[in-house]
Amino acid sequence: MKQLFILLFFISFFVSATINAQQKIDTVKTKESYGLRVGVDLSKPIISYLESGSKGLELVGDIRILRNYYAAVELGFEDKISKEDYMNFTTKGTYLKAGVNYNAYKNWKGMNNEIYVGVRYGFSLFSQTLNSYTPNVKGTYFIPTEVLPGTEFNDLSAHWAELVFGLKAETLKNLYMGFSFSFKTMLSTTEPDNFKNLYVPGFNRVYLNDTGFGINYTLSYLIPIVKREK
Repeated sequence: MKQLFILLFFISFFVSATINAQQKIDTVKTKESYGLRVGVDLSKPIISYLESGSKGLELVGDIRILRNYYAAVELGFEDKISKEDYMNFTTKGTYLKAGVNYNAYKNWKGMNNEIYVGVRYGFSLFSQTLNSYTPNVKGTYFIPTEVLPGTEFNDLSAHWAELVFGLKAETLKNLYMGFSFSFKTMLSTTEPDNFKNLYVPGFNRVYLNDTGFGINYTLSYLIPIVKREK
C-alpha cells in the first residue's frame, strides 16, 4: 500500500509538472504584438518610373487598438498629367485618408497576418491646370483646332469615403507585404467653372456617379510596442 501511495505521488507530480510546463509554453506562443506599422505604397514609385507624366508617393501606417481592430492612415501627394479625348490637364495635390480595419483572419499560434475589411474618410487639397483642349466640333465644315490656354485652378478640395478589402502577410520578422482594393464614392468637391475634376489625388480617376477605385501594394514594418496574451 505504501508503494502504491509513493507511485501515485510521483505520477501526480509528473502530470502537474507537465501541465505547468505546457501552460508556460502556450502562454509564450499565444502572445500577440501590439505596435505601430509603417510603410510605403510600392505602386506609386513604380508608376512614377514607368510614366513620365506621373509623380507620387504614399506613406501608410496602422496601429493595433484592439485584438482584431486597427486604426489606419494613408497620406501622400500626386503630380499627374491626364489625357482625355479632348483635353490634357495636370493635377497636383496632397491627400490624407484615415479609418479603421477589421481583421477577419484567425491566425495560428505565432502568426500575425491579416485578411481585413475597412473604411476610410479621404480629404485632398489640389490644383488643376488645363494644358490644352480641342473643341468637340461635329461635322467636317469646321476643322478642330487645339487650344493651349494654360489655365490654372487653385484651392480645390474633395471629400470622399472608401470601402477597403485587403490582406497583409508577414514575409520576414515584422516585415509585411500587403495588397488592397478600394471602392470610393465622392461626398463633396469644389470644381472650377466649366471644368470638372476628372482626377483627384488620393481618389484617382473620377468615374460616372462620382465613384472611383484604387489598388495598393504595400511594404511595411511593424515596430512592436507591447505584447499581450490572447
